[in-house]
Amino acid sequence: MHPNELTGAYTIDPAHSRFGFVARHAMVTKVRGNIPVHEATAHLDAANPAASTAHVVLDVTGIQTGNQLRDDHLRTGDFLDAATHPHITFDSTSVKDKGGDSFEVTGDLTIRGVTRQITIPLDYTGTAIDAQGLTRVGFEGSTVINRKDFDITYNAVLETGGVMISDKITLELDLSAIKTA
Repeated sequence: MHPNELTGAYTIDPAHSRFGFVARHAMVTKVRGNIPVHEATAHLDAANPAASTAHVVLDVTGIQTGNQLRDDHLRTGDFLDAATHPHITFDSTSVKDKGGDSFEVTGDLTIRGVTRQITIPLDYTGTAIDAQGLTRVGFEGSTVINRKDFDITYNAVLETGGVMISDKITLELDLSAIKTA
């Protein structure tokens, strides 16, 4: 497919996308989780990537780490406070073409009502026409944030002197978007 044919409006397919996170637990292992998509749209401009945009809303109430007690705790005021802040949002403010199939998407990430600017390196992973005849594009990337920047400060000190939960959280994105216009 010619790159200019990628230009258009897209909806992120939640069934084939992952908005994940990784945190170090007890400083010896990693806990991985996912936060489901509530809504997500993008406009891609292949001729002028700087004109591309993205809007993502994640559903904090659906957080999953594979452990119900941990998931329930992550929804409390100790962490994401889902009762008061049921969504995490990201709105792009700029897109830079880094050459080849690499891009940097900068935008405003809001967690628990706190907004910080972050940059996410994304790699274009390809285009396909699916079984329903829809055009799909893929992107993947990751970035590291400090949870304390979003007022998520809960922790516990270990007997060995370390802490239970790392401050640095890796955000992982595997995106499948369907062209809508």
